[in-house]
Amino acid sequence: MLEIKDLHVAVGGKEILKGLTLAIAAGQVHAIMGPNGSGKSTLSYVLAGRAGYEITQGSIRYNGEDLNALAPEERAAKGVFLAMQYPVEIPGVTTLNFLKTALNAQRRARGESDLDAMSVLKLVRKKAAALKISEDMLKRALNVGFSGGEKKRLEILQMAMFVPKLAILDETDSGLDIDALKLVAEGVNALRAPDRAMVVITHYQRLLNFIVPDRIHVLAHGKIVAEGGKELAHELEAKGYEHLVGKAA
Repeated sequence: MLEIKDLHVAVGGKEILKGLTLAIAAGQVHAIMGPNGSGKSTLSYVLAGRAGYEITQGSIRYNGEDLNALAPEERAAKGVFLAMQYPVEIPGVTTLNFLKTALNAQRRARGESDLDAMSVLKLVRKKAAALKISEDMLKRALNVGFSGGEKKRLEILQMAMFVPKLAILDETDSGLDIDALKLVAEGVNALRAPDRAMVVITHYQRLLNFIVPDRIHVLAHGKIVAEGGKELAHELEAKGYEHLVGKAA
């Protein structure tokens, strides 16, 4: 589903990714781990199409298409979803209205008809209940005044609503207590499917106790320096990154 080859990415003229190669098949969950400044969030932004991230070399193919040739909204319509580390606050726009507008924009881009307000409300209520998102949260301005846990649960609600083919979760565990972490992980696990791939970006092994990946990749100095199964996360927890990063430097 996703094939990245020798990817080099610069931000403001500074090279951040320096030859990253990665392949993820449909139905798989891959974890990207690494120290601060290794390029993890840069990878997520490049996949989502954020402006200012320049691909200077290499390629990204998504279901056979050149992902870099697609605008961010085209990527979203084709099933690419990014759950951001720091979700944006949008004063004046209710959470429910945002979900309705975004969902119907994607449906129109795929040639599908809009859902009316009542249909959207029924769908949102059904998905929100599992994530313990209240009606009050849905009526509030998007992410404004939300706790870290509420923001992350809302990101997973969006993923449940939009049913993407490729979901990128950028440090979804950041700032969550153990109860919120379990709830978010349950929401993610409920969306695992044979036709969906997920990229889980995290610093810590604890998230991977709840979202067990098929493969783990360690990113450092802008490239993959180690790969393995779930046991690699336990090794990193015990020894830290330096024993791997130092060898690759």
